[in-house]
Amino acid sequence: MQNQFEEQGSKNGLITFNDVIALFGRWRRQLMIIGVAALVLSFLLTFLITPKYKASVIFYPTTNNSISNALLTSLNQRQKDPLEFGEEAEAEKALQILQSSKLTERLIRNFNLMKHYKIDEKSSLKYTELQNKIDNNISYSRTRYLSIRIDVMDEDPQIAANIANGAANLYDTIKNEIQQEVAVPALAIMKRALDAKQNEVNDIKLKMRKIGEDGVTNYEEQSRAVAEEIYKARSRGDMGKVNDLIEEQKKLVQFGGEFTSLNETLKLELEKLSDLLQKYEKAEIDVKETLNNKFTVSDASAPEQRAYPVRKLIMLIALIASLAAASIFFAIYEKIKGVKK
Repeated sequence: MQNQFEEQGSKNGLITFNDVIALFGRWRRQLMIIGVAALVLSFLLTFLITPKYKASVIFYPTTNNSISNALLTSLNQRQKDPLEFGEEAEAEKALQILQSSKLTERLIRNFNLMKHYKIDEKSSLKYTELQNKIDNNISYSRTRYLSIRIDVMDEDPQIAANIANGAANLYDTIKNEIQQEVAVPALAIMKRALDAKQNEVNDIKLKMRKIGEDGVTNYEEQSRAVAEEIYKARSRGDMGKVNDLIEEQKKLVQFGGEFTSLNETLKLELEKLSDLLQKYEKAEIDVKETLNNKFTVSDASAPEQRAYPVRKLIMLIALIASLAAASIFFAIYEKIKGVKK
């Protein structure tokens, strides 16, 4: 049945599997020579290609954005554990920072990549060339375990490791700087709010002090004590004393309402002041202190084996390509010459 299909295919002008095998059989010596030549030439070619080495850093970005919230907030109120890692959202944020122009510019400056990649600084397309070099040699990716991987290819294995570690360190620095851009103005706002509330409390205390100078220091206790003294004086029939106490009672009534109002207001304002003070202390910690923004799984070290070119792969591709090209050439040659199968 198969032979019938193949014969029918040959009659219809289609190339069958047997045709291909037969072609290889007729030109096997030439194909062997071409294959060996391709292997030898590709092998020699790999020595002409400048080898590159790959260094890699793998880390997990942390979930904490605020040090004070991470460390000073109770566990039942804390939204994120500062020791937690492996969050998809944090991995995406980390990639955005690593791919940012701010990090790239510092990487270029810190490692003098313009000179390292031998780019002519007088060229009108020098920045385009530099960016192409960076895109071809430095890559950032998210692993299946939600960690971040930095891969750097370079002709010098130690420089490849240095750039990879440098990019990871710059991620940590730039994230802290981004947080500081918010934390510093937030601290200034909290400072102004705290000072304003402290002034309000001081004004209330000043008013209460003036009322105290008029003899009212504790309205409820003083009113109770005066009422008891009036009752005792009347019981003794000491009306002179009663009149003096009544005058004192009138003074208490005159300033008592204001004293009570100020006293209640002071309690409320002191509570607000205490809350603002806690928030200010947290904001101050966010400005003055820093935490590591990554858990490093593996630092980059100078690789011992080159990653490019892959000699076996180049030789295999050269062999397949040369044999395929030669087979097509021989098939066309036979067709033109009318060689019978």
